[in-house]
Amino acid sequence: MADEPLVLGIETSCDETGVGVVRGTTLLADAIASSVDEHARFGGVVPEVASRAHLEAMVPTIERALKEAGVSPRDLDGIAVTAGPGLAGALLVGVSAAKAYAYALGKPLYGVNHLASHICVDQLEHGPLPEPTMALLVSGGHSSLLLAPDITSDVRPLGATIDDAAGEAFDKIARVLQLGFPGGPVIDRLAREGDPGAINFPRGLTGPRDAAYDFSFSGLKTAVARWIEAKRKAGEEVPVRDVAASFQEAVVDVLTRKAIRACKDEGVDHLMIGGGVAANSRLRSLAQERCDDAGIVLRVPRPKLCTDNGAMVAALGAEMVRRNRPASDWDLSADSSLPVTDPHVPGAGHAGDAPGHGHGHSHDHTHAHEAGKDNLYS
Repeated sequence: MADEPLVLGIETSCDETGVGVVRGTTLLADAIASSVDEHARFGGVVPEVASRAHLEAMVPTIERALKEAGVSPRDLDGIAVTAGPGLAGALLVGVSAAKAYAYALGKPLYGVNHLASHICVDQLEHGPLPEPTMALLVSGGHSSLLLAPDITSDVRPLGATIDDAAGEAFDKIARVLQLGFPGGPVIDRLAREGDPGAINFPRGLTGPRDAAYDFSFSGLKTAVARWIEAKRKAGEEVPVRDVAASFQEAVVDVLTRKAIRACKDEGVDHLMIGGGVAANSRLRSLAQERCDDAGIVLRVPRPKLCTDNGAMVAALGAEMVRRNRPASDWDLSADSSLPVTDPHVPGAGHAGDAPGHGHGHSHDHTHAHEAGKDNLYS
């Protein structure tokens, strides 16, 4: 284990400041400072509020993670940070912090992709990812089906949401039901006491001529909102638990059906589910049921690793180091729309390095940063 890469990861793509420390595929620390309470009164994430919260929480959260891991900053083999996608201002705080620490420590910097990190985090719980891995990522901003032959260099999008992501739909329906923010956990809780078959809400993009792997939850959201509005106009009580259960069933039904279909079509016998919505209990249970029926192995990290966290960034960073992927340059910047086809952002001098460049990490990062010899940590 001592020979495996030790990496610190920083995640600030949305409203949580996450810092993780990973050695190889072993999680040593996962520190999180959330600003969700500050956004609750607005009914959603306010980018400016999130950015300020990251700025205030960054140093204490990094120090907490290092202390929890029991390691010195000088022991690190690299620092990884989410370079995108996400909220531009929030990403900039994390990228700036990562560059500062990497410069001060003289360590290589790895700007990595948020979505690829959500896939790689499963290594911390279930061991190395199968190659290829089929991943269903579902969160407040993303609903994607991805095929990853190599999580560090080759991630292929098969399908994505064309409007509202699944998590976004959960939040909007919770708002209509006056359940507060975030909506996912409370709908999940109420749905357990409701009847998922009480109301037949539509399943978007499931017709024979629709895109096989794309998702659409905008129509479902509108249908649910109109159903609730009609009940209220008629002076009838809205059966909140049945609405929650029926809405949730419509979402997870589509997600799991398309994921299983993609696995079969691509000949992949493993399915990994990640992202914040992967914490949903019904999604987990239905996915397990359908994977068992199809002979597919299901891999879902524990709920804490499904939501945004620094551990997932550190996990992907450690894999980058282990496979000798090129470090990022000092001009690394945040990219709010970084495509998932870019698992990381290599330096300009290394952009042409072929996938599969070397295996087995080395502590001698001569291609990385030589500055910072006389610094705060020397």
